[in-house]
Amino acid sequence: MGHATLNERPTQRVDAPAAATSRRRLQSLDALRGFVMVIMLIDHLRENWYLYMNVSDPVNPVTVEPALFFMRIFTNLCAPIFVGLTGLGAYLYGQHHTKAETAAYLVKRGLLLMAIDVVLITPAWTVKLPVTFWLQVIWAIGVCMIALAGLIHLPKKLLLVLGLLIVAGHNLLDPIHLQPSEPGFTAWALLHQRDMIALPFGAAARTSYPVLPWIGVIVLGYLLGTWFERDRDGAGRVRRLLMLGVGMLVAFVVLRALNVYGDRPWVAGDSTLHTFMGFIALTKYPPSFLFLLQTLGVGVTLLALFERWQGHPWLNALAVFGGAPMFFYILHMYVLRALYHIAFLIWGPTHGVSFGLDDFNWIWPWYAVLLPVLYVPTAWYSRLKARRRDIAWLKYF
Repeated sequence: MGHATLNERPTQRVDAPAAATSRRRLQSLDALRGFVMVIMLIDHLRENWYLYMNVSDPVNPVTVEPALFFMRIFTNLCAPIFVGLTGLGAYLYGQHHTKAETAAYLVKRGLLLMAIDVVLITPAWTVKLPVTFWLQVIWAIGVCMIALAGLIHLPKKLLLVLGLLIVAGHNLLDPIHLQPSEPGFTAWALLHQRDMIALPFGAAARTSYPVLPWIGVIVLGYLLGTWFERDRDGAGRVRRLLMLGVGMLVAFVVLRALNVYGDRPWVAGDSTLHTFMGFIALTKYPPSFLFLLQTLGVGVTLLALFERWQGHPWLNALAVFGGAPMFFYILHMYVLRALYHIAFLIWGPTHGVSFGLDDFNWIWPWYAVLLPVLYVPTAWYSRLKARRRDIAWLKYF
């Protein structure tokens, strides 16, 4: 996920005022990316310490406890915002490189992310044999970057139409469901149907993040980058972002209330709380139109606010996490798994075959301890990237 995963600063020499303007212009993007990383830690703490609470659908308002439900709804912001920021970062990268250079970088970066997901992330989740490769968000971002490498050569107006059609229209493809024995199953499972793909030697690949709708998101994020060009008015950008973000949220509420398209229908529950839970419970795998409208609406609104609040110390802290997101992602995954296995060795299985904490509220003390602990090495690596631009491979992490 790198720096942007593509928010590379200009490589040519610039004067000091221009460099300062560029840093201010990009701090909000780093801070939003950092915000995504720190709330992602909450979700992964839940997945490590409360394995026995895992359910088939973590946002089912009928079967899931409200505390778990709302935590999952909150952390649902992570993937859409990060994919959108990846596209935006690709546009900014392209402001200082040719399209051919940008496309080459996207392909190399995308292939690296796909390899990282398979080689580093899968073992962090499971060491069972035969192995199941969980093709999750890192894999999806890698595929999207490779797709974007080809799409950036299209005219921007055509890209806009294509992005909107994919994001708003892909739910029309939901009735298409292929069986493993049918032609095209593997391609369709990778694109739009969450499923299991059989591999040689008994292995399998789980397409947790079918990539078609995410390609639409990265395309729209790329086009949003035009609002962050160096000569654009900052105050005007904030107004446009606020209008777009709030408009998306209003559109979500209206379309969800109509209950005719964009996700599975919602029904009234046995209480006001459960009715509200049903209203905001949306499909993530693959992300429905309403899921993306809701989460990206929040993301764009937050980006507008972060633009307005630039310079605040807490925003600077978030920007540190956003400056080295791939480093933080891999680090926190292995720290969490190491802690889990240490606890398992000491106390053994406490809930069936898993170790787990009894009280869900324990997640917050763990979060309060781990976040500053993980901040220290992340800050070191972020400074290293900024200082050692002569080390080419650092920009890929």
